[in-house]
Amino acid sequence: MKTWHRFAACIALGLVGGAAFAVHQVRGGLSDGLASSGPWETGKSFGTVDANALTRAKVALSGLLALPAKEAMYFTAKNDSDGRALDGRCNYVVHGGTLDGRWWSITLYEGEGWLVKNAANRWSIPASAVATDAQGRWSFTVSPNAQSGSWLPTGSVDAFDLTLRLYHPAADIIKNPEKAQLPIIDRKGCA
Repeated sequence: MKTWHRFAACIALGLVGGAAFAVHQVRGGLSDGLASSGPWETGKSFGTVDANALTRAKVALSGLLALPAKEAMYFTAKNDSDGRALDGRCNYVVHGGTLDGRWWSITLYEGEGWLVKNAANRWSIPASAVATDAQGRWSFTVSPNAQSGSWLPTGSVDAFDLTLRLYHPAADIIKNPEKAQLPIIDRKGCA
């Protein structure tokens, strides 16, 4: 084999290997510098100048379209408050109190960040869609079957996650997201 063939083969193998490693790293999930509060997780550097190139690529791939942290923070739950994976065949009650930000919404996704197909054409619950009591407490249902009141349909998918967007969060939440008082996700039973 001629020398230039060896060089060409090494370059080709290096490019293929490097591209495969890069794809593996970017698709590896948002696990860098995570902060947890109950079942909710967020990246400490999402939407900040501290985010490295890998974190920015992962955020772009996941579809968060992340705003700067002072504008919005994104918390994702893949498990209920007891640590069980969220299952689209089960019923859940999500409940909480006043969130320390200007406005919030919770959106239901399946798998790779896709919205769940459902007959109700409902994918998100905004703060304005839930009734609050005198103490500022609120709740809504996540279920495969239609429910009265505020409800997010799961479409009976095998697994889903919930993303809480907190717009204009308080400085304390930006600095210490693990101390945020976020909603509880209670599983009420499965079909």
